Amino acid sequence: MKGRIPVAVRPERLGVLIGKGGRNRQRLEKLFGVKLEVDERRGIVFIEPLPETPAYRVLSAKKAVEAVSLGFSIDDAARLADDLVTLEVIDVSEAARNRSDLSRIMSRIIGSRGRFKKTLEEMTGASIVVTDKEVGVIGDYEQVRVVHEAVSRIVRGQSHGTVTTFLENENRMLKRRRMELWERWEAYK
Repeated sequence: MKGRIPVAVRPERLGVLIGKGGRNRQRLEKLFGVKLEVDERRGIVFIEPLPETPAYRVLSAKKAVEAVSLGFSIDDAARLADDLVTLEVIDVSEAARNRSDLSRIMSRIIGSRGRFKKTLEEMTGASIVVTDKEVGVIGDYEQVRVVHEAVSRIVRGQSHGTVTTFLENENRMLKRRRMELWERWEAYK
């Protein structure tokens, strides 16, 4: 793959992306097999693949840079090096009628003192970042799917209790499916 992919990064997140002495940038470069060129003046990171890097790794690096820009830690962004882990950004502003409605919805997603967001993370195992109009989720397919559905339910106005019950049911089913998969794997060996 040739060429560079530009990714806009919020200026206040460039320091996190670079890290002390460039450590975070170097960590991402090594994990994804790319070279990251940071243009601090314009707030753009250029991702350039190394000659042996496959295209899907470059796209994963792009998601990792986007995740850091959104507000995720470097550790969370590094999880995207795993092929089974993905980033999804849910734009809540499309569901809001106006700015105050958006603010109310985002507050409901976070919950009182961040409790609902923490519950979402604990019950799904996904990492979640909430901005002023978006919800970022890093996790495997099932984790992202469940968080997306829970956020959609909150946006539609369901109570926290109802959504928590949904999460409990999904958590049980997910554990059961994973246990069945593990048992099949053990029988296969």
